[in-house]
Amino acid sequence: MLDDDVASNKAIGSYGSRFLRDQQKIVPRFSVLTHCNTGSLATAGYGTALGVIRALHAEGVLERAYCTETRPFNQGSRLTAFELVHDKIPATLIADSAAAALMKESRVSAVIVGADRVAANGDTANKIGTYSLALCAMHHHIPFYVAAPLTSIDLSLSSGEEIVIEERSAKELLHSQGGLGEQVAASGILGVITKNNDAFNIKDFVEKAAGKSTA
Repeated sequence: MLDDDVASNKAIGSYGSRFLRDQQKIVPRFSVLTHCNTGSLATAGYGTALGVIRALHAEGVLERAYCTETRPFNQGSRLTAFELVHDKIPATLIADSAAAALMKESRVSAVIVGADRVAANGDTANKIGTYSLALCAMHHHIPFYVAAPLTSIDLSLSSGEEIVIEERSAKELLHSQGGLGEQVAASGILGVITKNNDAFNIKDFVEKAAGKSTA
């Protein structure tokens, strides 16, 4: 499985690099923006989206890699930035909210991300923030690619509407260091209202958040 995954990752990198160069033949060097971590720390080795960036760099056509910090758990700043520095790949870490401005300044040739799950129709679920990047890329006419192995495709899912989205701990947003540090958000600012007997008990939620009765 280890050998197969690394081989698959390297194939994704090679195919991705070749496809990007074929699609943008007038571009001598590429600046690629990526999101979250899709490298050796997220796979068995080499990576998917980061594998494409590695392949572009190895072929001498990568101008720069931009990695988002990827809030709230900061996989981009903690993991992707580490891998890029380790491999001596020219790279810049940007705030998640700076991606649109970077695209507006024509400093991004393409956006390449990984995938947590891909449905049969091509709908893709990935780290929170991916959808925003896709919309920004579309607005600025920048190609947006998903680099993923066949194991990420679930043919039993007809569309993305059937993909179960993971609900992360609220601490990741309320506390620093992706939930591992001190609380930085006001208590009571965030909560989840769930159904009880097919109905939302909003009044009870509000009372608990405010610490008093709303009557």
